[in-house]
Amino acid sequence: MTATPSGQDFVDEMIAAISSLHPAATLEAKALAHRLRRVAHRLETELKRELAPHDIELWELELLACLIRATPGHRLSAGSLMRQMQLTSGAVTNRVNQLERKGWVTREPDPDDRRSVVVALTDTGARRAEHVFGTKTEAENALLAALPPARQQRMNEDLRTLLVALEDRA
Repeated sequence: MTATPSGQDFVDEMIAAISSLHPAATLEAKALAHRLRRVAHRLETELKRELAPHDIELWELELLACLIRATPGHRLSAGSLMRQMQLTSGAVTNRVNQLERKGWVTREPDPDDRRSVVVALTDTGARRAEHVFGTKTEAENALLAALPPARQQRMNEDLRTLLVALEDRA
């Protein structure tokens, strides 16, 4: 849904419709929670659309990016991937299996624990990710262009504070 001419959005309409059902003190948090979910959904949808012509899924690029950032050697344990991507062990296993079939990652024995394996980025996987990173970055910049850089920085600081508090509770 697009913004109305008055600058209001769907959440404003929803809050107006339910304002008599909730204490006024809770409405701001409710509106913020709804907007965060809607923005996250729109960002993810648009990023997927931008990546589709490159034949790569957003989750694939994010997993490859985790490995690219991992030093030394572009290797991570499944546990590290679980934490970074906020997934279950089963989801990580499934995703690694899919990327292994594409030749983008391999499983290798963990040099520190012979009972474990690490997921390692292949040269093919690194080239694939690097080829598409620019597209994702351009899309992110375009999607957030309605906010000037100073406002983006302020929102980043506020959202970091919120995320740290939420992650500390988990």
